[in-house]
Amino acid sequence: MAWTSLFSSAKQRSSEASGILFISSGGLGDTVLLSLVFDRMCAMAEPGEDITLVLPREAIKMAFLFDEKINILPVDYTAFRKSRTYKKEIFDRLYEANYRVVVSTDFLRHPKLDEALIKACAAPETLAMAPRSWPKYDKALTKNRALYSRLFESGPVHLDKVLRWARFANWLTGKGQYSIPAPLVRLPDGAVKAGPAYPRPTVILVPFSAVKEKQSPPDVFLAIMQHLEGRCDFVIASAPNDLEKNPEYMSLANRPNVSFETAFFEDLAPKLKQAQLVVSVDTACMHLAAAVGAPTICLASAAYVGEIVPYAPEITPDNVRFVYTPMACEGCLGNCILPAENNRFPCVARLDQTQILAAIDELLSI
Repeated sequence: MAWTSLFSSAKQRSSEASGILFISSGGLGDTVLLSLVFDRMCAMAEPGEDITLVLPREAIKMAFLFDEKINILPVDYTAFRKSRTYKKEIFDRLYEANYRVVVSTDFLRHPKLDEALIKACAAPETLAMAPRSWPKYDKALTKNRALYSRLFESGPVHLDKVLRWARFANWLTGKGQYSIPAPLVRLPDGAVKAGPAYPRPTVILVPFSAVKEKQSPPDVFLAIMQHLEGRCDFVIASAPNDLEKNPEYMSLANRPNVSFETAFFEDLAPKLKQAQLVVSVDTACMHLAAAVGAPTICLASAAYVGEIVPYAPEITPDNVRFVYTPMACEGCLGNCILPAENNRFPCVARLDQTQILAAIDELLSI
């Protein structure tokens, strides 16, 4: 379907272009990390200028992390793919908004999704990072470079995401890319208020991931419970249907002093802040726990070494520890080339319980 056919009926714009549109197509975890750097990007706005942030519909659950003055525009990419009517509504809305500047925050871009949004804006100035290679779409991505006024060469494929965004923010605001160091993974004081104190020391466990191969087996979490038995209560944070999808974890629910928490992230964040410890697989909840300052242990795959987890040393706060299995193939960015072991990525299946328990003891002793 030609984009031009969808643009043709858009209303004419008579007013002068104004406002900045940022487009982020990352998931929930990416949105947590973006929030740490977003204020720096917004410094490119003129005084009093409106700022709008596009987020995928699913990532709206993390919108509370952004300043309330930011206009959040959700886009349902599933509907965008499937519905010509929905696509035209989004295109017309973006075109009619008449933004002065459009900024893509994504290193990995899809030429028919987020770059279609960028084209629809037809803004006087459009800025982005030079895109990461995507063999399936490289030809289209190369063609779409013509959409941009300027492109920032942000560095190699394997570069910590927050470092990349910090350098990009420096570039957007006219500074040298290394002029202002990247921030720690820590939300500003007051961004999330602590919830009511738990009656007893409480450990929050996050065993579930949208990618099942990234989940540590129930035995790992049972070992943690046994290691801390009698010292604390346990809360298992999950989506409402996670246990039904993963019945093998039912043994966790049968332990004493265990409860379940299915609150949305905005309501969960204050509870994370009050936890004695959070032990999580590599998921958005882990990034949120780290960012609110909770003592946090990430049970990670090796897939995102050098890009997301472990965090780069210069942005890692002292409340976080990462446990992962070094692999020759680490940094695969989720494209595992090895056969699964016990239905898990090999780097996850081989996580060392002794190392996990030692990390728990270290954090709890601080």
